[in-house]
Amino acid sequence: MAASVGNYDYIVDWEFQTDGLIRVKVGLSGILMVKGTPYENMNQVFDGEDLYGTLLSENRQQTSPHESPRKSFLKATRTVAKTEKDAQVKLKLYDPSEFHVINPSKKTRVGNPVGYKVVPGATAASLLDPEDPPQKRAAFTNNQIWVTQYNRSEQWAGGLFAYQSHGDDTLAVWSNRDREIENKDIVIWYTLGFHHIPCQEDFPIMPTVSSSFDLKPVNFFERNPILRTPPNVERDLPVCSLVVST
Repeated sequence: MAASVGNYDYIVDWEFQTDGLIRVKVGLSGILMVKGTPYENMNQVFDGEDLYGTLLSENRQQTSPHESPRKSFLKATRTVAKTEKDAQVKLKLYDPSEFHVINPSKKTRVGNPVGYKVVPGATAASLLDPEDPPQKRAAFTNNQIWVTQYNRSEQWAGGLFAYQSHGDDTLAVWSNRDREIENKDIVIWYTLGFHHIPCQEDFPIMPTVSSSFDLKPVNFFERNPILRTPPNVERDLPVCSLVVST
């Protein structure tokens, strides 16, 4: 089902699976609603000036201030995590954020730094007491997103010997060293978790429960890269034929 509501075209997919699960997916697309600006490049924007996005185009139009009767608005504020503790993130529904990893020395034609962002999916936080021994070993579950300075020896979030650990060789310990991460070689850690309460449908073999997260380009391309993809034609499709052996 597709519907145009406000600024977006919404696509709603209903999946009815053989294990009885019903999954509803909602996607949105459409043509962006844009507003004119006197700028042509992000470098022309003065420090401290209010911004409401990162997209700039050659087409421009001056508008009058305070022209909208609306009583609320959304303002995007950029904050750079300079150290590892700055990048310890607990996801908050009513304090939404986007988590970008950018290269400030590489910019698009209109001046935006290229990068990717972490798009969290459904996850779960630990319910254990912080002083519980299993939680000390699994202290990486204290946050959903971590960023550490790259260290070749820091490979496993639960430490090298997780079952024998006292919590002294974990991602939380590394992150609390609070090393600088701005303009450094970094590692991003994402914690994906589940809370599972068994039910009758899990017997005798449990249906798959899944979650995910995305790494999505942000100003990495000059425009939507899909529009440059050549269309499929019939000769591109795989062809299956019966082969008779004698």
